[in-house]
Amino acid sequence: MDYPTFKKLAGALTGLELSNYKSQQMDRRINSLKTLWNIETYEDFLKLLQSDPQKFKEFINRLTINVSEFFRNPERYEDLWNRVLPDLLKRNREVKIWSAGCSNGAEPFSVAIIASELYAADRVRILATDVDREILHKAQNQPLFNDNEVKCVPDDLRKNYFEKRGEFFRLKESIRQMVTFRFHNLHENHFDTDWDLIICRNVVIYFTSEAKNILYQKFFDALKPGGYLWVGGTEPLLNYKSWGYENPAPLFYQKPVNNVA
Repeated sequence: MDYPTFKKLAGALTGLELSNYKSQQMDRRINSLKTLWNIETYEDFLKLLQSDPQKFKEFINRLTINVSEFFRNPERYEDLWNRVLPDLLKRNREVKIWSAGCSNGAEPFSVAIIASELYAADRVRILATDVDREILHKAQNQPLFNDNEVKCVPDDLRKNYFEKRGEFFRLKESIRQMVTFRFHNLHENHFDTDWDLIICRNVVIYFTSEAKNILYQKFFDALKPGGYLWVGGTEPLLNYKSWGYENPAPLFYQKPVNNVA
């Protein structure tokens, strides 16, 4: 079995469209595992993924890289708190938010904390999705976070929304209940519509340019007029105007209010 065949079959097995990822980074991760596990052929590699659930999980984790923390890049959360979310709350009775590629849930939970601080917990609906079912289960059922994951949380918010449990911080139940978790594959699954805010940060950095272009157009189509897309610091939309976005704040891209799909 040659490598392209392995990638195609492994992609079908995992549900990940590996051709949408930049080949250099993806190939390095796959072949580093092949070396680490002392596998001689790609045929043996595929058989191992099919027969060993633990190795299959490790393979998924290596490809998707689940790293997240609360209030990552605090200055952008300030923009969300002081500008973007108040604008959405002013214009909408209910604000519909999608955190795409949510990893351990720190990102959507951070948004939920801000909504609570704005006295809008009952007006905000937050959906958090990821392609990794294991990390989704953890995000939904494991409310404990380590020091590094809460290092950017302001002291007053940490005091109000977390309690120390040994070496970990336990997130307040009321915040956890504000977020709904669901499996979703950005490359393959249907996109819901009428979103007021779509958050997709530090997710597409390894996607090909073609895959990114398709994704950003799909995000645009999924937004309400006046809705925002929030991307990561390494993923600015240099050609945001070509999709129809405006750029009201760093890394926030808005579908024009007068845009009618």
